Amino acid sequence: MALDGVYLSLLKKEFGCLLNGRVDKIHQPSREEIIIAVRTREEGLKRLLIATGSGSARIHFTTAEIENPKQPPMFCMLMRKHLSSGKLVNIRQDGYERILYLDFDASNEMGDIVRITLAVEIMGRRSNLLILNSEGRIIDSIKRVGQDVSSRPVLPGMTYEVPPREDKLSLTECDRADFEERIKAQPAQELSKGIMKTLEGISPVFARECAFFAGHGEELIIGNMTSDHFDRLWFYVGRVREGLENALNKFTVIKTKEGSLKDFCFCEINQYGGLMVTKFFASPSELLDYFYSERDALSRTKQKAQDLFRLLANTIERTERRVQNQKIELSECAEREKFRQYGDLIMANLYGLEKGMTELEAYNFYLEENPLVKIPLDKRLTPTQNAQKYYKEYRKLDTAEKKLRELISAGEEEVKYLDTVFDALTRAQTEGDIGELRNELAEQGYVKRGKFKGKPPKAMPPLKFRSSEGYEIRVGRNNKQNDMLTCKQAEKSDIWLHVKDITGCHVIISCPKTENGKANSVSDEMPPDRTIEEAAVIAAYYSKGKNSSRVDVDYTFIRNVKKPNGAKPGMVIFTHNYTITVKPDEELVKSLAVQ
Repeated sequence: MALDGVYLSLLKKEFGCLLNGRVDKIHQPSREEIIIAVRTREEGLKRLLIATGSGSARIHFTTAEIENPKQPPMFCMLMRKHLSSGKLVNIRQDGYERILYLDFDASNEMGDIVRITLAVEIMGRRSNLLILNSEGRIIDSIKRVGQDVSSRPVLPGMTYEVPPREDKLSLTECDRADFEERIKAQPAQELSKGIMKTLEGISPVFARECAFFAGHGEELIIGNMTSDHFDRLWFYVGRVREGLENALNKFTVIKTKEGSLKDFCFCEINQYGGLMVTKFFASPSELLDYFYSERDALSRTKQKAQDLFRLLANTIERTERRVQNQKIELSECAEREKFRQYGDLIMANLYGLEKGMTELEAYNFYLEENPLVKIPLDKRLTPTQNAQKYYKEYRKLDTAEKKLRELISAGEEEVKYLDTVFDALTRAQTEGDIGELRNELAEQGYVKRGKFKGKPPKAMPPLKFRSSEGYEIRVGRNNKQNDMLTCKQAEKSDIWLHVKDITGCHVIISCPKTENGKANSVSDEMPPDRTIEEAAVIAAYYSKGKNSSRVDVDYTFIRNVKKPNGAKPGMVIFTHNYTITVKPDEELVKSLAVQ
């Protein structure tokens, strides 16, 4: 997936409302992201997000609440120095090149008005954000590129060089003759790849859509195309051009049936048929904000919690390996009965044994078939000592089996617990959430307790939702919140939900109270089926089965949920439960959320 030049041109049109606006604030949430807040008289405050990550390079308006670091990075401080209160006077794009230039008039140290340009290069792994002075020299860039890395170095003080432009046709300006001539010059090429080499600033998904329309869904080799194929191809190109000129675009996101984001485009996409689900947006920024917000939230969390992810992954792997070895040892303990029988048989045949014998051949009265058995003897020991040796081995294995069963059970419980922490960490949104998980691991002895400078980051409260029938639904963000909701805050008549057999959050449906204000602890009245189903969808969404097509969710009254003594955070047992099967639905979950 890539933000192509045509899509960038539509963003440029959308950004037109910022012209003559003033820079209000500048933040840098992560190493490769900048947010510029621009205030205008007509639109008020608009937040412009510029991201230069190789897999998520883009520029668009954003409404997402992104947490900023306590200390701004040096590049952010430099941008504030040069752009604070600057006025945006122009937005430029060369054809459908994937570079956008934002021209600002700002004051320098002497109070003079100078021209500062931001060059936003959306070019995959070479994406960058550069600050240029009025002479076209690089003040600095969010990514510095040395001469040993690229033939086009990007370093402070150097003259800015525009990347070389490819010889391709413009989607909105080319005529049919030139277009077909370029296409036909590649007879052995697939049509979609030929279109990619012909038109400037288009993405692979758009090229495939053109080929899909021209071939009625069949893959076409350019040399085998008929005049009807070229007619259909040009008709589709013309229809897209009309949409671009008249602002009739359908900004489309493509998702799998499981809800995973696949791709996006500035026009409707039909090439996947029923294999994919499409979702439309009113503006290019709205689409990008939706598409990347969840992915980037996870990426930012992973950056801030790399050590915890690594610790949890290593600890889980190490514990699973230890449990596996213990299970192998346990299987070896199955022979312990044989040693007890050998001891009994030796004691039963003492009359025929003497020191120095190496073997006893006797009838095994424990077996009905093939009772004859040969028992090895140590010639250095007396018969009684040989029997005691086998009894000792039996007791050793018997004790080992009991201990190993305890260790295996504890190890499996530890893996389950660590898996819940790992799952909660993938959903953490703020430094406070990460800090709360770090404290939980410190309390359990997995990490050393850290020292905060000043006040520690504040964790976010439990998630809140409202069912379509008005019932309040609360969701714990981590194990500690799960315990708080389930064991302390919930009433006995409330409903508790959790995904079956996999990690996930505790979900509580708050049931109405009686007239005297006390919860009716003896009532067996369940909330309406629709509310239970909606709460189950929420439980499935906030679990490890988020991307599954179907998820089983258990639910019961809170009074049937207990926390065993000494159990780790978030671990409970429950009885008298029912099970419902639902499909995780992101749109439903977001529609029920209480802001």
